[in-house]
Amino acid sequence: MGSDDLFKKRKAARKVADYRRKTGKKGEDRDLILIVCEGTKSEPNYFHGFKLTNLTIEGCGGDPLTVVDKAISIQTSEKAKGKIFDQVWCVFDRDSFPAYRFNGALQKAEARDFKVAYSNEAFELWYVLHFEYLNTGISRSDYGDKISHHIQEDYQKNDPFIFQKLQQFGDQNLAIRYAARLVNSYNPPDPYNDNPSTTVYKLVEILNRWYK
Repeated sequence: MGSDDLFKKRKAARKVADYRRKTGKKGEDRDLILIVCEGTKSEPNYFHGFKLTNLTIEGCGGDPLTVVDKAISIQTSEKAKGKIFDQVWCVFDRDSFPAYRFNGALQKAEARDFKVAYSNEAFELWYVLHFEYLNTGISRSDYGDKISHHIQEDYQKNDPFIFQKLQQFGDQNLAIRYAARLVNSYNPPDPYNDNPSTTVYKLVEILNRWYK
């Protein structure tokens, strides 16, 4: 290994250490996490609700494969600046996307060692599970009606305070249990056809390590 390469590696390591000191609280070692979401508002608003400084949250506005490609692009550009993410998460819905875009995204994410928080068919399923167990596929409008009923106001898809409202009226621990129960009810698992299902709980469990 040449001296130039060794110098660059040491310099990059110092940058990462500096970034961790800026983002982590005293005495804590926080993973640097990149979360790239399919939506540009709803999902980012929810994850911003955790108010964690070790998160980089990006809304993509594309389909599942576009989300993974965006994650690759961000990871690469940030690495060049010395910021190396410990975890990269892709958040997307099954929606009405064709199977090759959804399953292709799962495969591409796995190949890059990214984690995926998918919902079949919509992210709002995660919200509903804060209040009730739902093992029947329903329409998007039905999701909205259920959420409105539970939070006692009309549900707005891009509500910047949805995280706080779910914390106030719902039960996140219940949502985690219900979501895991749903996923485990499909044997063998087939994410594209397992409606309803969501693995958002896996990302939330990670974020709860630092959320107070």
